[in-house]
Amino acid sequence: MNLWKPYYTGFKQYLQLERSLSGNSIEAYIDDLHKLESYSELFLQYITPDKITYKQLQKFVEWITEIGLSATTQARIISGIKTFYKFMLLENEIRQSPAELLETPKLKRKLPVFLDVWEIDKMLSLIDRSTPEGERNFSMLETLYSCGLRVSELVNLKITDLHLKDDYIKVTGKGNKERLVPIGNSAKKLINNYIKNVRVHLKVKKEAVDILYLNNRGNKLSRVMVFYIIKDLAEKAGIKKVLSPHSFRHSFATHLVEGGADLRAVQEMLGHSSITTTEIYTHLDRQFLRENILSYHPRNRKF
Repeated sequence: MNLWKPYYTGFKQYLQLERSLSGNSIEAYIDDLHKLESYSELFLQYITPDKITYKQLQKFVEWITEIGLSATTQARIISGIKTFYKFMLLENEIRQSPAELLETPKLKRKLPVFLDVWEIDKMLSLIDRSTPEGERNFSMLETLYSCGLRVSELVNLKITDLHLKDDYIKVTGKGNKERLVPIGNSAKKLINNYIKNVRVHLKVKKEAVDILYLNNRGNKLSRVMVFYIIKDLAEKAGIKKVLSPHSFRHSFATHLVEGGADLRAVQEMLGHSSITTTEIYTHLDRQFLRENILSYHPRNRKF
């Protein structure tokens, strides 16, 4: 008999209904719990998670280190276990979380690759806009960069979410959270042109009738297809950086912050729940930061 099965069932429902997480995110959390179950089976006489103590969880963390998992993977697993025990508290299965004081390994902040403005311009200039696919790609990449979208947000962007007359689009991000993102004139014109001159000629599949960007078969584009479009353009432009669709999102945020945009505003546009996540999108030199702090700190304004 699998003593852990009821915990998996309840935890999965919690992640789906209370946290509104995607299928991939739920799988990752369940996999983290599987690792804890495996440890319990190997070293704790297969006790259930409600009986596991803080010290035993510390030993579990030592174990995932010993088996060679990277610091990033360890941090994710610990985060998953903490989330599981938060669920256990909510369900009154335990009175105190044994995971509350678990420490995650310190991670080096890895800055994603971003493009300079001239590199983006060069890539876009190499698109053959005489073809329907080229016109779509030009509009799509301009929108990706202008609005700082995730690739999943781009391929799922709906026509009914476009409010171009009001200069914004509605975006559905992680956890089905919606946000409003401003959109500039260039991207607006390209979207309108794509809809009126390209998309109108496609035989659209029923399930994609409201999706903005479509493939030649009238269906939603895959994220992989967007990746290949960007990779191909980068090669043609002679750009040696390892790029992905996320590079356009990172470039959007980097260029905004370097241009003086408020970090909180950038956080809202990117749909980050924490300002800490947004801070990774800054490549500001120390002098720029120093000048901002000295200019805006109340202790310095009088002097």
